[in-house]
Amino acid sequence: MRHAKSIAVAAAAAALTFTLTACGSEAPVLEPSASPSPEAAGAEGELTPITVGVLPIIDVAPLYLGVEEGVFEAHGLEVEIVKAESGPAIVPAVASGEYEFGFSNVTSLLLAQAGGEELQIVAPGNYTTEDPAADFGNTVVPAGSAIAGAADLAGKKVAVNAPKSLLQATIMSEVEKAGGDPESVTFVPMPFGDMPAALAGGDVDAAMVMEPFLTLSKEQGATPLDISFASNQAELLVAGYFATDEYAAENPEVVEAFIAALTESFELASDEATAREALGLYTTLEPAVRDAITLPVWKAELDDTSVELQAELAQKFNFSEGAELDAAGLLP
Repeated sequence: MRHAKSIAVAAAAAALTFTLTACGSEAPVLEPSASPSPEAAGAEGELTPITVGVLPIIDVAPLYLGVEEGVFEAHGLEVEIVKAESGPAIVPAVASGEYEFGFSNVTSLLLAQAGGEELQIVAPGNYTTEDPAADFGNTVVPAGSAIAGAADLAGKKVAVNAPKSLLQATIMSEVEKAGGDPESVTFVPMPFGDMPAALAGGDVDAAMVMEPFLTLSKEQGATPLDISFASNQAELLVAGYFATDEYAAENPEVVEAFIAALTESFELASDEATAREALGLYTTLEPAVRDAITLPVWKAELDDTSVELQAELAQKFNFSEGAELDAAGLLP
């Protein structure tokens, strides 16, 4: 277990080349709380060390912002943020106790739970923007493509970041709603960073791509189909911060302090200029790119219906291979 605070300067899009011309915005000066939380701090005001496993994506900007501005220290926590290579790598690290907390999409957590992991979401990660046409991810096709909507994706090859993901469930659900056969879609897993080139090169017919690669794809002429996470539910909880049931039961004060610090960090990130500046703490995105991308929504409430919907979709499309998915069991 690591005890030193370390903010990884990992590149979410190291190979990205943009030619955008948006101007940067100056973030306001932030004033963190003055005194540590007595719940998490020791008898002499010592900080409780915790490790949080994340991916270096725009979704986790409030976490980096809160650490940078001293919010977590003000709640008695010394945070080390560790960049994982993939979402599936975070779950076993939390389950084994290597990390106290992790960040993952809800669908993956449901499937991990069905596989025997005893996990719970302790705090929300990020939400959709409510608008399928202006979400932080979208399904795009190459310029000039004959694909005009979800029904046209039947029988086509679509890039997603991982199999049995919320992205795959979203595409399958929308194809079915449009009267097509969702089982006829061939899903091609690949990193988001590879999607623009795969799309432009004709390796796939469509791709569900997240920011900042969504902006890159559109700059290269890709056309959005407006099939996004918000197509499932206007205010959909996409991901969450999670811990094991055992850790949450044995360390309620730490969990409470973590939630309180995240809540304050979400409030800081509600200022758009501040959130965009925070991306510079851990990505190599140019300021012009940071200003151009669409940000997710961050708020402190946990939405039960989002977890229930994702469990229904994953169950419907047999992501769990017959195992029951327990939405209630994933909630605190």
